[in-house]
Formats: sequence, C-alpha cells, structure tokens
Amino acid sequence: MSSMENRTEVHEFILIGLTDVPELQVPLFFIFMLIYLITLIGNLGLIALIIFDSRLHTPMYFFLSNLSLVDFGYSSAVTPKVMAGLLTGNKVISYNGCATQLFFFSSLAGTECFLLAFMAYDRHAAVCKPLHYNTTMTPTVCAFMISCSYMCGFLAASIIIGNTFSLSFCRSNIIHHFFCDLPPLLVLSCSDVSTSETVLFIIASLNSLSPFLMIFASYVLIFITILKIRSAEGRKKAFLTCASHLTAVCLFYGTVMFMYFQPSSSHSMDSDKMVSVFYTMIIPMLNPLVYSLRNKDVKNAFMKAVRGQRPQPDHPFS
Repeated sequence: MSSMENRTEVHEFILIGLTDVPELQVPLFFIFMLIYLITLIGNLGLIALIIFDSRLHTPMYFFLSNLSLVDFGYSSAVTPKVMAGLLTGNKVISYNGCATQLFFFSSLAGTECFLLAFMAYDRHAAVCKPLHYNTTMTPTVCAFMISCSYMCGFLAASIIIGNTFSLSFCRSNIIHHFFCDLPPLLVLSCSDVSTSETVLFIIASLNSLSPFLMIFASYVLIFITILKIRSAEGRKKAFLTCASHLTAVCLFYGTVMFMYFQPSSSHSMDSDKMVSVFYTMIIPMLNPLVYSLRNKDVKNAFMKAVRGQRPQPDHPFS
C-alpha cells in the first residue's frame, strides 16, 4: 500500500446532527440543556452525598459514586458539543477533536460496563454470602475492582482510537451523526475496514459480553438465594431491588449491543442516532434515579443536606 493511500486527507469533520430543520434547533437545545443539567446535578449531587455522609461509606455506594462520575464524564464528552451545534449552527469538529471525543466517550462507556459487572458481584456477595460480606468486599478489593474498570475501559479505547484513526479518510468529511462515533466514521474511510470491524467486534465483545456474563451469573445466584427466603416481604424487597438494577443493565447493554454488534452495512444512521441519544444522554440522567434515589439511605442523606446538617466525613467503608 502506498504512502498516498495511507495519508489522511481529512483535517476536520462536519456533524450532520439530529435534524436540519431550523424550527427544531432551539427546542432541541433547551431539551438537551435540561437533560444535561439534570445529569450534572443528579450525578455530582450523588457523589457529594456519598462523600459527606458517613452512612453511605459502604462498598455499594463507593461503586455508585464511581458510576455517577463515569456517567457524568461520558455524557459531558458528547452533550455540550451537541448543544453548541444546535445553538450556533457550527457543526464542524476538528480531526483531533473527533478522536478526543471518541476516546473519552468509548473509554468511559467501557468503564461503565465493568462497573456494572462489579456492582452485580457486590450485590451477589451481600445477598448470597452476607456473613462474609465484610471480609469479601474489603476496601482493597473494591479499589482493585474500580481500578480494573478504568484500566480496561481506557485500554480498550486506546486500541479503538489507534485502529480507527490509522485508517485513511479521503472521501467525505460529513459524519451522519451528532457526535464522532465508530460506525459513521468507518463508513467514511476509503481504506479496507474489514480488519477494523473485526478489531471493533473483539473489543466490544470483551468490553460488553464478558461483564454481561458476569452480571448474568451473579443474578442467577442471587435469584436462587432469594427464592430460598421464607419471608414474602423479604423476597419482594430483594426482587424489586434486583429488578431496578437489571432494568438499567438491560437498557445500557441493549443499546450498546444494538449499535456495535452488527456490520456497518446493516446500520441505519437515523435509527442509530435515536439509540445514541438514549445511551449518551438519557441513561446518564436516569442512573442516579434507577440506582440510588429510591434508596432510603440516599433520601435520608439528601434531606439531611437540605436541612443544613453537614455530616462529618468518615472513613470509607466504616
């Protein structure tokens, strides 16, 4: 292959966005701004509650604080740029800006996959082996799990970025999406993308399927244990807790697998954009509600903060 074929001619991309109807630009801007504000307040507020209320210094809330940080991070990698495009009409993103956006989005989304898996394991330890919970989920173990989540997410993103942006983009620079995502980028390449699609499939499998299998196995064991509980009220409470978590897991994994586990020829850009809005903006907004705001401890911590009672920070996992 010649150096001419290897050279990237595109220096910037143009994001088509969600719609080119002028009348919808401002309404969509305010809708996304509201979603982003709720995401910011919900996730950062939850992190603050967990830090300053010693009753929330447990492994479960340690994972939740990191999940909130990740949700806020990958939503921030996409949403502000979308809002700026809707408000100003400038939908140009530089080549390096596109790579940066894709890197942070994919790394944090990958991190979330593993966080969800370790959260499922944490619930498995709490439900199936409650007497050994404190010796199983120690601060060292939790810190190791969190570190592994970030390392796996950022390593996978580095491979994806290196693989994608080693391709040549010399045809069109128009991305039929509202942010720099892999499927619409691969469509623009004038290189042979078969190898890139194979690498993408492998990375997506490792980042999505392996944590999903861990979640599935954990909940099978949880449900078996719950069915052995004699108290109907105890079973109901446990099932409701699991149902909320599993609903969020299925929504996240379902949309990710829909996007990345099909060949590029099968993609409909319009449907992809609708799905992408859900997992880049809606899910990060909903996660604080789904995972914690229905929790009595979080509600009590929130009411305590509203009343101005500032708890003293305590040792984590105390």
